Amino acid sequence: MAENTVIVVKEGHVATLTLNRPDTLNAWNRAMEQEALQALEDIGADADVRVLILTGAGRGFSSGADVSRLARGTERPGEARAGPGANFARWPGLVKFAHSLRELPKPVIAAINGVAVGAGLSVALACDIRIASDQARFSSIFVKRGLVPDSGATYFLPRIVGTARACELMFTGDSIDAHEAERLGIVNKVVPHDALMSECMALATRIASGPPMTIGATKAAIYKGAVEADLARQLDLEVYLQTIVVRSEDFKEAVKAYLEKREPEFTGR
Repeated sequence: MAENTVIVVKEGHVATLTLNRPDTLNAWNRAMEQEALQALEDIGADADVRVLILTGAGRGFSSGADVSRLARGTERPGEARAGPGANFARWPGLVKFAHSLRELPKPVIAAINGVAVGAGLSVALACDIRIASDQARFSSIFVKRGLVPDSGATYFLPRIVGTARACELMFTGDSIDAHEAERLGIVNKVVPHDALMSECMALATRIASGPPMTIGATKAAIYKGAVEADLARQLDLEVYLQTIVVRSEDFKEAVKAYLEKREPEFTGR
């Protein structure tokens, strides 16, 4: 029986999804796409999970799409799905996974344990927070494969590092180390390799102790604001979201805990 290409482990309110094709540096094949999408759907539906950590098995976070698929002719990027507009039906599974990460109403922390290149970098960029091992390396390597950056790379990277830096990284396909990625804002923090998962778990646990509905609404507002040019519309969105969360039991608990001078205990209701 084939080994699972993704592994999900839950600890308290934190789920860790590990990409599990270490022999290929966690290159994405169709099986991993399907299993990862299903795992993400299950995590999204699990009210007990409040934060997701995404990482890779072995020496890599992800080396991107499995190039052997292209060599065999089993996939030709863009073929039969060209054209403008969001058409979910024609998106490959890896593209859907990157989109689903961003749309997940729960914080996602990327624990980048090694190489994150090509679509592997795109997936990392789709996460909300990125913490890197000091052994991690990054490359928008698409140009060296004769491909256009995909899985959200041309959306995420310019918004993180700015247009000029994104152009340089995408036009050259140059590799950068973890500390340069931190300088550019690609990762939030670089930690010693052996401390990566404990650092990510500590942060995830801290976030998971907060009110889930409020944090999910905050995530939605942040990304809406990142692309919304109209301040008035963003203010209106904030007011709308606020009217929802102030009706929650977690809001009442937060106020009560403040008045009683204790830490709140949030339930997600």
